Amino acid sequence: MSDEAIREEDRQLLSRAQDGDVSAFEALVDAHRDKVYGLALRMTRSEADAAEITQDTFLSAYQHLKDFRGDAAFGSWVHRIAANHALMRLRHRRVAQAAEQELQGPEFTERGSLADYPQTDWSRDAEEKALDAELGSAIQQASDRLPEGYREVFLLKDVEGLSYEQIAEATGDSIPAIKSRLHRARLALREAIDAFYNRDSREL
Repeated sequence: MSDEAIREEDRQLLSRAQDGDVSAFEALVDAHRDKVYGLALRMTRSEADAAEITQDTFLSAYQHLKDFRGDAAFGSWVHRIAANHALMRLRHRRVAQAAEQELQGPEFTERGSLADYPQTDWSRDAEEKALDAELGSAIQQASDRLPEGYREVFLLKDVEGLSYEQIAEATGDSIPAIKSRLHRARLALREAIDAFYNRDSREL
């Protein structure tokens, strides 16, 4: 079946599903479940997470079915939903890992020192780490200010390491469009980095 034939079949099923035909929505799920699961698995590298993301994706799609106007293909729409669920899952995972690492760290005495550890002058490293943290914060703030489409592509490519093809599959956009948005996102972030270093030079 050609891509256009698939899209036309999806449009017909979508129209029936929006009119309350549950069997039509189930047919859409059957048609797109494997691709959604594959995307979630590539992004999370966890079969359990991918299964839950797939379930959450179609639950979200069903809940917002009447809001979908059909401006994009149904497959592109559910892939964007899946990518968003996967991104949320990855963010929660990173937060949980950071909390676990914090709990597994060494315990400090009441005076804030490690009595059994040799004392080392970390002042230079601490200064560099503080600078790295400030720069990281500046980049994070700049990333948060990006338009949603730009931020999504930046996270998928530069943070999650997905290929252009995988991002195209996740977002439903063309690779040239993705490269254009990523280029603009990187330019915006570069301006933030330049502003950060220029701020430091003005403070010297």
